[in-house]
Amino acid sequence: MHAFYALVDRLRAAHPHVAFESCSGGGGRIDLGVLSRTDQVWTSDNTDPLDRLAIQHGFSQLHPARVMAAWVTDSPNTQLNGRVSSLRFRFVSAMAGVLGVGGDLTRWSPAELAEARAWVALYKEIRPVVQLGAQYRLRPPDGGLSAVQYTRGADTVVLAWLQAQHHGEPPPAVRLRGLDAAASYTCLDTGAVHSGAVLRHRGLHTGLRGDLDAAVFRLRRT
Repeated sequence: MHAFYALVDRLRAAHPHVAFESCSGGGGRIDLGVLSRTDQVWTSDNTDPLDRLAIQHGFSQLHPARVMAAWVTDSPNTQLNGRVSSLRFRFVSAMAGVLGVGGDLTRWSPAELAEARAWVALYKEIRPVVQLGAQYRLRPPDGGLSAVQYTRGADTVVLAWLQAQHHGEPPPAVRLRGLDAAASYTCLDTGAVHSGAVLRHRGLHTGLRGDLDAAVFRLRRT
């Protein structure tokens, strides 16, 4: 182990502008020695966006989002389970960490490439909040609705996913945390203004429906 650390130290000294990623065993072999020498970690070879929600929920108990590599790969997921998921669900799942794209872009349609560019642009806007903000795991990915929140300064980002919706059952509102109850928060996407007290005690309605739906919410304290 000391020899490995010494090798990484020599490589980093020789190549100070190269980003280093730890990739051994995914999240199961991360220690503080590795984290002090690498910029991010390959979280798991399982890149299925639904399976990733549980993986990322566990990873985030100990490690920050800024080191958690999360990739958007192709659908159907031929490597593992054949699950079909939308580009929206795949991107929002991967936006919970260090977003990357690992799909075969030569096979993506012009519409998919255009949508991907929009998601990447959105991630660049929220990246400082996701990677450097305080993280709150609002609802665990136990089936149904799950959500995670990031807050940094006046900005809050909420990522929400709906695994499946039962007939006639609307998803519950998501109660946010760490907000100023006396302040107002403006949704940057819709312009709607919310009371901090309401967001904390009654929650944010996501509007998600059906199977494998997802959304990003950007709020700013005003």
